[in-house]
Amino acid sequence: MAHGEETRRRLRKSYIFDGLELPAAAAACGVPLPTARRWKREAIDAGDDWDKARGAQLLAGGSIEEVLRQAMAGLMRQVQATIQAVEDDGAMAPAVKVQMLASCADSCAKLTAAMRRMMPETDALAVRMETIKKLGEFISAGYPQHREAFLEILKPFADEVARG
Repeated sequence: MAHGEETRRRLRKSYIFDGLELPAAAAACGVPLPTARRWKREAIDAGDDWDKARGAQLLAGGSIEEVLRQAMAGLMRQVQATIQAVEDDGAMAPAVKVQMLASCADSCAKLTAAMRRMMPETDALAVRMETIKKLGEFISAGYPQHREAFLEILKPFADEVARG
């Protein structure tokens, strides 16, 4: 089935601007993956590198923190797909399954460490928020008579915490 130029443009938009991986973008546009790969390759030959455009779009779209968040989201999608593939493949040797899952865990650990180094404000805010959450749970469980007072000061204190 021949696809028109409009379909090719929609695929490019889905890949570059919507941030879909090529297989997902191809499926969304009703294009077979081999065709999508061919179009992407032809675009490179014509001077339109979709990966470079996608990277520029990510950087132009916001801060490095947003880019890293998108990277983490993309990695998590890949990890989920890998886990599903490992679970679904009955013929795969157990050692291969373990190796694939260990590789996923290693990738997550490395990206998390990189994010902590590159996003210290976000990491610190996450720690502060977790501490407040644990304090609320502690008060609710051990000192329920003070829960109302805690809730009363929580909103202004949360604003203070967000400021750093």
